[in-house]
Amino acid sequence: MRGAAEGGGGGEPALRRVNPPELSPPAGFSHAVTVTGGRLVFLAGQTALDAAGRIVPGSLPEQFERALGNLLRALRAAGGGPEHLARVTVYATDVAGYRAHAPELGRVWRRLAGRDYPAMAVVGVVRLWDEEAVVEVDGIAVLP
Repeated sequence: MRGAAEGGGGGEPALRRVNPPELSPPAGFSHAVTVTGGRLVFLAGQTALDAAGRIVPGSLPEQFERALGNLLRALRAAGGGPEHLARVTVYATDVAGYRAHAPELGRVWRRLAGRDYPAMAVVGVVRLWDEEAVVEVDGIAVLP
């Protein structure tokens, strides 16, 4: 199996990314993540809201960057970092547009969150709670 154990020493939870060779090679996600130890943090869906509660206008990649940044800010406030993400779900109002921007979105992810990918899914939705939003990101993290 591809994937390596991470953490586990000194009270750190062990997050192991599992990518079986029988499945297609993952690009920008892990097929499974196992967790031993730690405490769960459930991260609410984040859109491209600014501190005043207004959607920052922009393209899908710009809104994705703000939404992911907001998710990571909430995670940092809970005491974690991107390496603690075990599961992320992206909700997009235009899945075809999301796919078209995938390389750029991947660069945003790597710049903000690194290369240890959680288990992920992208779900197409008709609209989001914030009507001007085109993307929302939520997640589950495991902290020591």
